[in-house]
Amino acid sequence: MDFLVLALAALVPLIIGFLWYSKMLFANAWMNSAGLSEENLKGGNMAMIFGLTYLFSFFLATAIQFMVIHQYSVFSIFADTPEFKDPTSELGMWAKDFFDKYGSNFRTFKHGVAHGVLSGIFFVLPVVGINALFERRSFKYIFIHTGFWTVTLALMGGIICQFASAY
Repeated sequence: MDFLVLALAALVPLIIGFLWYSKMLFANAWMNSAGLSEENLKGGNMAMIFGLTYLFSFFLATAIQFMVIHQYSVFSIFADTPEFKDPTSELGMWAKDFFDKYGSNFRTFKHGVAHGVLSGIFFVLPVVGINALFERRSFKYIFIHTGFWTVTLALMGGIICQFASAY
C-alpha cells in the first residue's frame, strides 16, 4: 500500500466538502433540505469532526485502491501461495512476467475517476437514498449528498489509480 498517496487522497473529502457545502455552491439548499440552520452548525466540535472525517476518509481511500488497481486481484488470488513470494519459482517468474507486461494496465486518472463515479451511483446513491427515504428527507437532500460523494470518490479514485504503487 502506498500510504502517502492514500493520505493525500484522504484530504479530498475535506477539500471538496469545503467547496460543495459552501455558500458558493450548495450550503443553503443542503441546510434547508437537512433542516439545519447556521446556528445549529456552530455548536459542533470541529477538531473532532475534521479529525474523524480525515480518519474515515483514509478508510475510504484504503478500500478504493482495491477497486481501482486491478493488479491487486492477482495478489489476492496468490497471496498465501509460497511459490508466489519466491522469484525463482515457476509462479514467481510468471508473476514477474505478468507484472512486467500488465502492471500498468488501467492505471490512469481517468480509469480511477470512472470507478469513483460508478461507486457514487451504485453504492452511495442507494445507501444515502435508503437512509433519506426512511428519514423522510427530500430528493434534493439525496442528490446533494450523492453528488458530493460521487465527485469526491471520482477524484479519490483518480488520484489513487494514477499515483499509488500496487507492488
